[in-house]
Amino acid sequence: MSRSARPLTSARVLHKIKALTSQPSVNEAGNFATNRNPRNLERLRIAYKPVGYHLEKPGRSYWHTLEINSSGRYVSADVKHFENGVILSASTSEWAIKQQLYKTNDTAAYVNLGRVLAQRCLRAGITEMTCQVEAPVKGSKLDKLLQTVQENGVSFEEPSRLDNTQPWDAQRQEKPWEVFEEK
Repeated sequence: MSRSARPLTSARVLHKIKALTSQPSVNEAGNFATNRNPRNLERLRIAYKPVGYHLEKPGRSYWHTLEINSSGRYVSADVKHFENGVILSASTSEWAIKQQLYKTNDTAAYVNLGRVLAQRCLRAGITEMTCQVEAPVKGSKLDKLLQTVQENGVSFEEPSRLDNTQPWDAQRQEKPWEVFEEK
């Protein structure tokens, strides 16, 4: 019987699983680790950030943006990535949120939607995003939703992209992945 045609036994399967899972994330040199997070470059501020066209309003220079849609009955909020579309969303039409609300489009619904959206953003690791939605009146429902999202730990300003520094540059920005502690 050839080697490739041997039947799989539980011992061989366990041996293969151990071989695949026991590989350390640090290579032989011990200097580098493999990070498979697709948002890692954005967190390090070196990922591509689209500029868009100069005639566009409000522009497209963001990694994540907040979009709020309200209908006569429900309110929904989406966080969109510039490349992949909607990453996460929250809506008052969801059963779990709707069951806790008296009405699905009043001020309490907007505030609770902001809490749920901020919690989902923080769980997904999104702490900064742009918000091109402006409340028409201070103290309106939309303004309270935006305030609630900010109070729960999500910032509406994304950090700027690091410029590619050259060896001859006199001033170089501090890299966010290099942290030097004073002793």
